[in-house]
Amino acid sequence: MNRTGAQILCESLVREGVEVIFGISGGTVIPLYDAFSEYPQIRRVLVRHEQAAAHAAAGYARTKQKAGVCVATSGPGATNLVTGIADAYMDSTPMVVITGQVATSFIGKDAFQECDITGITLPIIKHNYLVHDVRDLARIVKEAFHIAQTGRPGPVLIDIPKSVQMAVTEFEYPDSVDLPGYKPTAEPDYSHVTCAAELLNRAERPVIMAGRGVIVSQAYEELRQLAEMYQAPVVHTMLGLGSFPPQHDLDLGMIGHHGTVAANKTVQAADLVLAVGTRFGDRATMRTRDFAPHAVVVHIDIDPAEIGKNVIPFASVVGDAKTVLNMLIPLVQPAVRPEWIQQIRTWRSTHPLVPCARTSKLSARTVIRNVCRSADSHTVIVTGVGQHQMFTAQEYMSPRTNGLISSGGLGTMGFELPAAIGAQLASPEDAVWVVAGDGGFQMTMQELSTVVQEGLSIKIAIISNGYLGMVRQWQDLFQQRNYVDVALHAPDFVKLADAYGITAMRVETEEEIGPALRKANEHSGPFLIDFVVDAEENVYPMVAPGASLDCIIESPEKVAA
Repeated sequence: MNRTGAQILCESLVREGVEVIFGISGGTVIPLYDAFSEYPQIRRVLVRHEQAAAHAAAGYARTKQKAGVCVATSGPGATNLVTGIADAYMDSTPMVVITGQVATSFIGKDAFQECDITGITLPIIKHNYLVHDVRDLARIVKEAFHIAQTGRPGPVLIDIPKSVQMAVTEFEYPDSVDLPGYKPTAEPDYSHVTCAAELLNRAERPVIMAGRGVIVSQAYEELRQLAEMYQAPVVHTMLGLGSFPPQHDLDLGMIGHHGTVAANKTVQAADLVLAVGTRFGDRATMRTRDFAPHAVVVHIDIDPAEIGKNVIPFASVVGDAKTVLNMLIPLVQPAVRPEWIQQIRTWRSTHPLVPCARTSKLSARTVIRNVCRSADSHTVIVTGVGQHQMFTAQEYMSPRTNGLISSGGLGTMGFELPAAIGAQLASPEDAVWVVAGDGGFQMTMQELSTVVQEGLSIKIAIISNGYLGMVRQWQDLFQQRNYVDVALHAPDFVKLADAYGITAMRVETEEEIGPALRKANEHSGPFLIDFVVDAEENVYPMVAPGASLDCIIESPEKVAA
């Protein structure tokens, strides 16, 4: 049957199981939106800015663990997606990005809202397409979803000229893809697995470093089984939080710049580090040459480009984390390590995370600790970027796997609210809490309108300290308190929420936190709480930039010994 390009795209999205798309219409995607009216099974979410469409697609993808989809028109619509595309690329988030383009006859002529979005996105995307012929469209969509969701996930962009959307051809959706140049490794080399097992069996002080790859491959049970049988403590990169039960006796929390003292000390004292699904980012390893100085490093990752890029491993296994761990577990000898386990318990008990008692004002850590403790296995927490993000990563204790969503590699302020929209639509039966700073929240707060229009029940905790808090902390500690352009004027968030039709309240004392959270959780719709906190509370522990994981500052008065 003959179909227009726009209809072919819609039919193809249905074949790929797409249920929700996020976007804004515009001149070059009007034919597509016209076709959408024939496909009520695809829910269209009209965001207020295209960047929010990309972040919402990312929040959906990371919660649903399948590709999210966003749509924008050409020119500024497409360029507004760029930050969200880069964020998804850095955090290995599967996404299919659809952009309109001027008609093929106008390409290269500086037509109204023409923009070379495929050229712009080349460094920040897994693959992209400019569709010249409507007969190629169905195949390209099939390939795009395959590429986005296999191997190391990532965003794929399809740029479709308006003339291609309007052209007509016979529709036939392919059953498979044929990409000779794209062969991601899922099945590892068995000899590499046996080599890794031999190294693990010789270690006396091992530690497992879990990254986002554990979550992507859903290797939760395999990780837990290996850690318990092998008696190895588990530390996490920030994006690896939610891959192992945080209440578990072997869990030490996050490693790195704002990692726990126990996590950092354990890695530095270990004689073997088994890194699973991590790229050894600088915020996790800090000064690379001093990372795990006594340890043999064994690196498991699906992306061969990550092997040896930041940390040189003694041995490596390229493959899907779940597959590799399933092959590794039968080869690893069960162990008992009373001295090593006692040592990490001592570090954990003698270096707890404590609120910073600078003033009588409300502590941001106390607020976020209460938010995290109120989260159960049916709660997703989504954060922005800054001090509140680090407090959340340190305090996260939810029993839910994959229950913490945040912007890692790119560190995108304003990620939180639109990503929470995607998360809520991906898992409507779960509660979704946003933890936001008053700086980042103002970057995408217009999406409160989207929350209301879509009938979502997202709960929002704004940590209002009147500063760009993380920048101010660095200026405090490393720039002699020279606070330059970090003080914020913010609107009255309670009145702002009311203007959008959202119930809201302000909290300024510790006694009000519990009742406010209960009221929010019991409320059937969206709810915003403006927590007015100590303006100059810093996040500890921390490792200074350029220092090694050994150099841990626990508080202004204390360096961890």
